[in-house]
Amino acid sequence: MKTIYITHPHTFNQTDLPPTVLALGYFDGFHLGHQKVVETAKKEAKKKGIACSVMTFDPHPSVVLKKDVTHVEYITPLHHKEELFAQSDIDYLYIVNFSSEFASLLPQQFVDEYIVGLNVKHVVAGFDFTYGRLGKGTMKTLPVHADGRFTQTTVEKLTFNNEKVSSTLIRDFIQTGEVDKLPPLLGRFYTIKGIVVDGEKRGRTIGFPTANVKPNGDYIIPKMGVYAVRLKTGSKWYTGVCNIGVKPTFHENRTVPSIEVHLFDFNEDIYNEEVTVEWHVRIRSERKFPSIDELVKQIGQDKEHAKQYFEKIDEHTCFLS
Repeated sequence: MKTIYITHPHTFNQTDLPPTVLALGYFDGFHLGHQKVVETAKKEAKKKGIACSVMTFDPHPSVVLKKDVTHVEYITPLHHKEELFAQSDIDYLYIVNFSSEFASLLPQQFVDEYIVGLNVKHVVAGFDFTYGRLGKGTMKTLPVHADGRFTQTTVEKLTFNNEKVSSTLIRDFIQTGEVDKLPPLLGRFYTIKGIVVDGEKRGRTIGFPTANVKPNGDYIIPKMGVYAVRLKTGSKWYTGVCNIGVKPTFHENRTVPSIEVHLFDFNEDIYNEEVTVEWHVRIRSERKFPSIDELVKQIGQDKEHAKQYFEKIDEHTCFLS
């Protein structure tokens, strides 16, 4: 996959780029609805005998369009989204800088400059995709703006349990800690990439050494509590328990939560390494314990809970990632 960064106004001519079928969208989370759009584009590209491309945008449009939004957390920050696109075996990824100037383009200008101007022969997007100033362009207006210069496919709404598969629904489940509801929407477990950094090293003194993971990007962090997780370091996955929280047994006024993972049957030094944390199920809320002994007892129970969970899913299912 070749990644091409585009800043408005771009200077590409049609002859600068190969003809492609283009999948359009923001694609935060790259959930099953998004995957359907890209797979549809890949099939169309194969049928036409040309390359398949994807166009996404950075930063999130709300940062530019809404005055009260200065920071957005993502299901998949850009670097993670790029990785997922690469795994989807597309040929070109266009990352368009979403600026106020770009947002002010009229729908016809967007089509002329960012579809026709990039040598696109066919467009694939979800039924609710909008383009141009104030989102006035839709999949229904696209044939008018295309004026016969390219064709299009609209991918209809994908639902699960009578709800639309959407980034908004996925965000809600992450924020409420319902990570076990995500695989049918994402097609995989929710993951966060991060770096193992120095922590307080208190875990090892009570018999539960932990890896303190600092997210590598603006991820949405699941609701505070204890989770059954897997952690990938290098090419290997390990099972464990993770506490997201402020450790109230040891801290009175701490407000910034940490992500600390205790791995089963693991005794390696992974400081400063990039790891992936895969969230499976929330076990309980974080709470303050009256003594360290009570905390240790509870962690032991959490560990047993997580081990039983992984033994059960290992027997009946396969991991999605």
